[in-house]
Amino acid sequence: MIWNHAHLLHALREFEEFYNSHRPHQGIANARPLHPLPVPITDPQQITRLDIRRRERLGGIFHEYQHAV
Repeated sequence: MIWNHAHLLHALREFEEFYNSHRPHQGIANARPLHPLPVPITDPQQITRLDIRRRERLGGIFHEYQHAV
């Protein structure tokens, strides 16, 4: 629910940031529009040790996932 004009602008900025830099895309290797292609993981041992972190955006409407470093 949008409360006022300022809240609408905040929601639109959050969605734009999420859409252009974090969401998985259904294009080449799920590349994001504003970032290069990710380095593929080829080592099976590395795949079993993945540590994924989730961050909620816009009050939990969007979820951002990334590898923990």
